[in-house]
Amino acid sequence: MDNRLSRRAMLGTLATAVGGAAGCQAPVGNPIQADPDDGSSQATESTGSANQINENSPYGAVYDDVADSVAAVQVYTSNGRGGQGSAFVYSDDYLVTNQHVVGRAEKVYVQYRDSGWIEAPVVETDVYSDLAVLEVNRKPDSASTLPFVEEEPGIGTEVVAIGNPFGLSGSVSAGIISGVDRTLPAANGFSIPDAVQTDSAANPGNSGGPLVDLDGRIVGVINSGGGDNIAFGISAALTKRVVPALIEEGDYQHSYMGVRLTDVTPQIIQANDLPVSRGVYIDEVISGGPSDGVLQGSMGEREINGVTAPVDGDVVVRMNDTSTPTRQELSTFLALETSPGDTIDVRVIRDGERQTVELELGNRPPVEQ
Repeated sequence: MDNRLSRRAMLGTLATAVGGAAGCQAPVGNPIQADPDDGSSQATESTGSANQINENSPYGAVYDDVADSVAAVQVYTSNGRGGQGSAFVYSDDYLVTNQHVVGRAEKVYVQYRDSGWIEAPVVETDVYSDLAVLEVNRKPDSASTLPFVEEEPGIGTEVVAIGNPFGLSGSVSAGIISGVDRTLPAANGFSIPDAVQTDSAANPGNSGGPLVDLDGRIVGVINSGGGDNIAFGISAALTKRVVPALIEEGDYQHSYMGVRLTDVTPQIIQANDLPVSRGVYIDEVISGGPSDGVLQGSMGEREINGVTAPVDGDVVVRMNDTSTPTRQELSTFLALETSPGDTIDVRVIRDGERQTVELELGNRPPVEQ
């Protein structure tokens, strides 16, 4: 959160309870009783389409194009507690949101700009990408499918985030793509690769909503943000891989190497007398994992200038035809270019020499609930 006093006061007024670093706001009051006939709610009226929009503004124009396809999400769990987030229309029958918004839900309701609350059961979730799919059996005619970008947007691309921060329905914030190929924390010590970074404001309640370019195409699914000019979204590329599998197969399997990685540092370079200045160091090979007997982890330590550095582990510099100078590039390659069961060529530096080994990828271990 912004550490300025005025902003703290404003946020305190807007929301009395905020849950989760990535952004769900606890709803107030009793669970919604949705009317099965017309989707209306006695508790909350529709967000209304009478808001004045400045269509001369590029941000107003894209908001007008996209907002009908963005829904507020309200979640209730078995103990009566819940949270709020956002979602967007993926197809006629499905919405996409974040796993962390609906992962423990007993009941989920959505509300479009021109509707009351409508029950939307959870189809499937994926904790390793923080994505989830909701099923909808009716929606307003104005709520159309939002397209995805075909290619990764460049840094500096203008974007807007549309969602429901602090329960303020249909809010829009503008900014640019500040960075790409970021990694976000995930369960079991894994990470979500290929994330996009933006300075568009994202706060609790924005999670699961779309980050779109000025043509209304989805660049990312908002995952987290704190209003401090930095927010993150699950990339369009990863979303397009995960969501169809969740719908069609009820699951998505992530490629798994079975190693613990660290970027090559000056200390690692010096301690291992490496002939390269970039790469991904294999710190540990997990016993019984796909890399066991194929890749080599650290076998000791050496002190360099008062800092202890691991030694004798492999340094991965290439996978198939893709260079892997950092963990981010390695993780993105695995996430977007491979599937469990694939065999890939891994170019490593081992004992000062370059060699290529074949590695059959496995599945990431399941997450204990």
